[in-house]
Amino acid sequence: MTVKSSKAKKKIAYDVKLCQLLDEYTQILIVAADNVGSNQLQNMRKGLRGDSIVPMGKITMMKRSIRMHAEKTGNQAFLNLIPLLQGNVGLIFTKGDLKEVSEEVAKYKLSKVSQRN
Repeated sequence: MTVKSSKAKKKIAYDVKLCQLLDEYTQILIVAADNVGSNQLQNMRKGLRGDSIVPMGKITMMKRSIRMHAEKTGNQAFLNLIPLLQGNVGLIFTKGDLKEVSEEVAKYKLSKVSQRN
């Protein structure tokens, strides 16, 4: 029984965190996260520190949180994110310039050749 309650608590905490980010940040960048290692992700987070936050989570949890937030706030624009959340993607919440954030993220993209070695 404690396992289920701890999972439920984690989901609630994730919902709260994502809703806070949706309220606080004005821009969201969606990035593909296929074949991204934890070290690569950690380095990207360090590079983006300051203006941006990169929360990770399961797509179903992200979609659920976004739907709940849109319902709670009445801001239906958030629902436009849901069809974009397919496959292995991540959200980057930022207050900075989207072009600069995108360029920073691109620094951590590995070429297919280096991924094989």
